[in-house]
Amino acid sequence: MLAILSLGSCMGDKAAVIEAAIAALAALPSSRLTARASLYETEPVDVDPRFGDLIFLNTVVALETALPADDLSTAVHEIEFRLGRRRSGIRHEPRTIDIDIVALGDLTCDRPDLRLPHPEAANRRFVMEPLAEILPDFVLPGQSLTAAALLATLPERPAVRRLA
Repeated sequence: MLAILSLGSCMGDKAAVIEAAIAALAALPSSRLTARASLYETEPVDVDPRFGDLIFLNTVVALETALPADDLSTAVHEIEFRLGRRRSGIRHEPRTIDIDIVALGDLTCDRPDLRLPHPEAANRRFVMEPLAEILPDFVLPGQSLTAAALLATLPERPAVRRLA
């Protein structure tokens, strides 16, 4: 099953942490990394004004996996923890790494601990731009537009800049 994951970091050596997270995802059992987008430098979205000057690095990866949704979610949280993420309960606080499961096949789920597809993915340039880079024709479950077409509907702000 194809898993689309969004990765972001705003603390420490952001690029190194994202690389470590991608390596950990690629090493998951019954899983194989099939595509990865460039790194994108992005402005913060939905953060407390105290953190408004943070710059994020974001990317998206595609992973073929046989892991069930709950097992993949648990593995993602374990990777985040190993890479220094500590959850305080404050939403959108600064973090070493954030890994979101954007989609897992055509599964839909709406539980407090797992929502598939990610409810904000289609509205977030920092997700759609790297997704459109690697899978422009991908259609998120519940959407009718491709990743490239969705990206074209999004405003330019907050800014997203592809790194070389």
